[in-house]
Amino acid sequence: MRWENLSAPPDEGHPDGSAPATPPLPLALPGAVARTFDSPGFAGMTFYEVQARSILNKVPGASRVPFEWTINPYRGCTHACVYCYARNTHTYLDLDAGADFDRKVIVKVNAGELVRRELAAPRWRGAHVAMGTNVDCYQRAEGRYRLMPQIIAALRDFANPFSILTKGTLILRDLPLLRQAAEVARVGLSFSVGFVDERLWRTAEPGTPSPRRRLDAVRTLVDAGFEVGVLMAPVLPGLSDDDESIDATVAAIAASGASSATPLALHLRPGAREWYAHWLGREFPHLVPRYRELYRAGAYAPQSYQRELTARVRIAARRHGLHRGERGDNRRLPEPAPGTPAAEQLTLL
Repeated sequence: MRWENLSAPPDEGHPDGSAPATPPLPLALPGAVARTFDSPGFAGMTFYEVQARSILNKVPGASRVPFEWTINPYRGCTHACVYCYARNTHTYLDLDAGADFDRKVIVKVNAGELVRRELAAPRWRGAHVAMGTNVDCYQRAEGRYRLMPQIIAALRDFANPFSILTKGTLILRDLPLLRQAAEVARVGLSFSVGFVDERLWRTAEPGTPSPRRRLDAVRTLVDAGFEVGVLMAPVLPGLSDDDESIDATVAAIAASGASSATPLALHLRPGAREWYAHWLGREFPHLVPRYRELYRAGAYAPQSYQRELTARVRIAARRHGLHRGERGDNRRLPEPAPGTPAAEQLTLL
């Protein structure tokens, strides 16, 4: 994301009556409107409302992901997943990759009108657009700002194919729009459910809907006619990679009606690496030596570990009758680009 493409809106009152907040603005967002909301779900959080200058982002070719264009209406994420690879992007705003990423969220309040304008541009050729590729577009803030209905409506009106990856059950609010869009273009829907252990969820993904609620949402989308894949991501070494955890997670995914379960091992880029290490040392100190060994060479677990993990998930998937469909469908998420390492696909999250 090019941060020079952001500017601040006028400092006016919010439609719900909230007032601008008083915390100092990040140096990279001079004049942005900062707001806090007096509700338990947003305690301790600040939202920086900006007017983006562009919204369709071209993905660098070196990224090796199965899409070329993205839309990211938010930066920072109230889901507060301790492993989120996108954490380091907050440092571009003179914010930190830890608590600031979870509690200081940039909101592109004009995202909907920008999407419509850019899709109408003569140079736009109707390429597939991926959402949920940096931070979750259905994070908790979306319930207040309601940017996604405008975005989906614009994509629908231009019959533009798109996909959404999310942990947010709020996507069900937009099911009527998604069904309308799927009648005129390819719409791919995918959920991220790395494990179903409730205790692990509460500490590792404290701002997300529970894994069971996410899988209930998968079932609702499947019943509505969508083919929904599940990224079993990330699988956390020593915490959710044992046979019992894998079997329970795959069984739950299969019961949801999902079309596939794709395991992705945790990877730890700068920013996420430090935050995750701090969390691990506090919550599971006995695992610190194992992580030092697994990730001593960099962000990714060894290929041998990834292959072994994939094989065990594949065996569990067969046991529970979960197989990736071979027939194409206009509602499917695109297949990963040839040669894309499994771990690199975690950038979808």
